[in-house]
Amino acid sequence: MKKYIYLLVTFLISTLSVAQKGSLKRINQLFEMKAYAEAADLYETKERTQEVLQNLADSYYYNSAMQKANKTYRELFLTYGDSIEIEYYFKYGQVLKGVKQYKEADKYLDIYYGKSQNTLAFFEQLAKTTPHTFKLKPLENPNSKNDFGLSFYGKDKVAFASGRNNNNPAFAWNNLPYLDLYHATLTQNGTLENITPFSDAINTDTHESNAVFTKDGKTMYFNRTNTKRTKKDEERVAHIKIYKAELIDGQWANVTPLPFTSDKFSTEHPALSNDQKTLYFASDQPGGFGGFDLYKVSIMEDGTYGTPENLGSTINTKHREQFPFISSLDVLYFASDGHQGFGGLDVFRSNSVNDNFDKPVNLGEPINSNLDDFAYVIKEKVDKGYVSSNRSGYDRLYGFGREENILTKYLVEGVVTDKNSKELLVGALVTLFDDSDRVLQDTIVGNDATYLFKIEPNKKYKVRGTRKAYIPQDVEFSTDSKGKIQHNIELILESYADAEERVNENEKGDVLITLDRIYFDFDKSDIRPDAAKTLDVLVDIMKKYPDMEVEVSSHTDARGPDQYNLDLSKRRAASTVAYIISQGVSANRLRSIGYGEMQPLNQCVKEGICTDEEYDINRRSEFKILN
Repeated sequence: MKKYIYLLVTFLISTLSVAQKGSLKRINQLFEMKAYAEAADLYETKERTQEVLQNLADSYYYNSAMQKANKTYRELFLTYGDSIEIEYYFKYGQVLKGVKQYKEADKYLDIYYGKSQNTLAFFEQLAKTTPHTFKLKPLENPNSKNDFGLSFYGKDKVAFASGRNNNNPAFAWNNLPYLDLYHATLTQNGTLENITPFSDAINTDTHESNAVFTKDGKTMYFNRTNTKRTKKDEERVAHIKIYKAELIDGQWANVTPLPFTSDKFSTEHPALSNDQKTLYFASDQPGGFGGFDLYKVSIMEDGTYGTPENLGSTINTKHREQFPFISSLDVLYFASDGHQGFGGLDVFRSNSVNDNFDKPVNLGEPINSNLDDFAYVIKEKVDKGYVSSNRSGYDRLYGFGREENILTKYLVEGVVTDKNSKELLVGALVTLFDDSDRVLQDTIVGNDATYLFKIEPNKKYKVRGTRKAYIPQDVEFSTDSKGKIQHNIELILESYADAEERVNENEKGDVLITLDRIYFDFDKSDIRPDAAKTLDVLVDIMKKYPDMEVEVSSHTDARGPDQYNLDLSKRRAASTVAYIISQGVSANRLRSIGYGEMQPLNQCVKEGICTDEEYDINRRSEFKILN
């Protein structure tokens, strides 16, 4: 009977596909039935109205065809931007993350959330907050095809869902075979062996996935998709139920849906608490926050169930929260695209505090990627676990090991500010040195002017803040027995202009050292005694600030041949630098350049149009601070 029903559905979809040149209404029926792969092909043949572009983009989006979705959403927004519903801003933002266009994604998510988003800054912040680092590796999995949702099954086995059975009907959503549940042994080197499907009592002609087992191995909870479709939000949906099965004499039997499931909404992704008295799951039932929410329900001693409870707004958003897992330490892990992340579903963790779960923390890379990452499970005592991801283009199983994130222990961080204005010094360079003055790390601070460096125990360090036209600041610190594990060092820089009366910024933003005019004999470039006295002021300033670098430039007026003036200015600038070096300033801190008559300060750009005094203004030497 079930095969007949699915053959009938397949025939219906096949019949609808013939309507490629027929009405849009028939193609929309495919879309409503979530036959997204078929619908996308047909929408591509139609006039690109707003409805067609919206459904076409969504069809690609729901199948994680991000490049095609990006192209189609972009066309949608360029053509119909003033009339697009707000939810499309969220989906397009997710798609842009999916193709790693994070700054562009922020523009659309800013509008959706009504507040500024900064995804790249969020990635940097994760280094401070995620408690572990991970090493991720795909499992060796013969005949792998759309595999996900690995769970622990007894002492030495695992279970997972797979679309590898080509004898199953094709799922219209993505044209891949319907999912079955399999069990296998997993070797120490991460290879799945003895992969075997569960019996026909578990696997049917529809989807089965996400199995979880009691510790004694005698009870299984798993997903199964309904054969009956119901209408929800203008779409015809085959909802998902959680089923329970019992192991009797080595065979799975008594397969029944849980009493709080329904044909009108989905319940999915079962997970057991450590004491096995609570079942966690995801559902889109009425009364939630939107999309899929996480729930829990008590399992009574007599085998009955309590009333499902929503986990609340700390965990749930108006989007998808799915794939819960409760670790042996009562940590909740789950997947979400509603909390800030890398794109698609990301894995989060939330600690249990006074019987409530605290604010979720994104696990960061490499667990999470720009596409869907989900179904995270872990054995915390050995710091090993498994996660599913479609980052390679299809669902695949990955194993991982984890270590405590050293950034949450040994680190130096801080902010760079201006000493006098107290403003953040965006663009400042912060450098970390060891006790031999070797550069270990450096960073140019962003809009929040903060820096963070990973450091190690029992070491001595120096952190330096520098910025163009500012006096560098060095701060030494230690992580040895006399020092601290964590350091917060504010780097307060003073500009040369604030520190020295002779230093000023001109209209072009150049920072110049103002000296008395340097005079040269006619057609000469030798440094005269009066010029040397003036240059000694510059020498004193440069010796006071050993990191200061200066450009010495010489300028002429517009009288005389162009090339003559250029060559003369070059000789005079070089002669000036030679004198400064002779007074003990390192040559690598100086640069000479002659501009001739190319940079006048007034309108005297040729001979015969100005007075001698006006021409004289352009005959000058300048001393610009480079660093």
